[in-house]
Amino acid sequence: MPSIIPKNIAMVRERVEKAARRAGRDPREITILAATKSVDIRKMQEAVKAGVTTFGENYVQEAEKKIKDLQRSKKDIYWHFIGHLQKNKAKDVVKLFDTIETVDSIGLAKELHKRAEKKLCVLIQVNLAKEKTKGGVTEYEALDLTHEISKLANLSLKGLMTIPPFFENPEMSRPYFTELRRLAEKIRRETIPNVIMKELSMGMSHDFEVAIEEGATIIRVGTAIFGERQR
Repeated sequence: MPSIIPKNIAMVRERVEKAARRAGRDPREITILAATKSVDIRKMQEAVKAGVTTFGENYVQEAEKKIKDLQRSKKDIYWHFIGHLQKNKAKDVVKLFDTIETVDSIGLAKELHKRAEKKLCVLIQVNLAKEKTKGGVTEYEALDLTHEISKLANLSLKGLMTIPPFFENPEMSRPYFTELRRLAEKIRRETIPNVIMKELSMGMSHDFEVAIEEGATIIRVGTAIFGERQR
């Protein structure tokens, strides 16, 4: 039975292109990150064959074996950590991942800086809805954290990440995406050394078109590629 994953990826790319065109953007500005929490390696290999090069994992232990297995594909694959990160895992993530999207404290940033053996790309996670079940700083704390991270030579701050509340109607997510873009623009105007503020990681399978219209450069797509997650 043929896999549906290549077809799903083609559909996601088509949706990305249409959303980008609506916003007057170049679709090539947008990275499709395949969110692979609990996705088995066979499905991930199919995604690689279909041209996916960026993967996001939530748990260090789960990611470690997948990263080792996919390295055998001999293709350039980039790994983003997109889950909640505790300081005691910093020594592991800096060896496994190219980008950490969920930095939400100066303590964590300093630990990543201390453990990094090469320049590590990071994003600040912003909790715009102030949900207690999610990590992230407030929009008011983000600028202070940006200044602190800019002093850490082993970290390169590339932008911001957010996870808005889930809404059945994707349009309900738009204000959060707009707010993150405006926050990034505000930080960019500060021209802080060692801070690029180019990336906006926002939008998932159900709302990434809206996120793209509001400036997303990274969309984290799991279900739309791999189907509903097995629980």
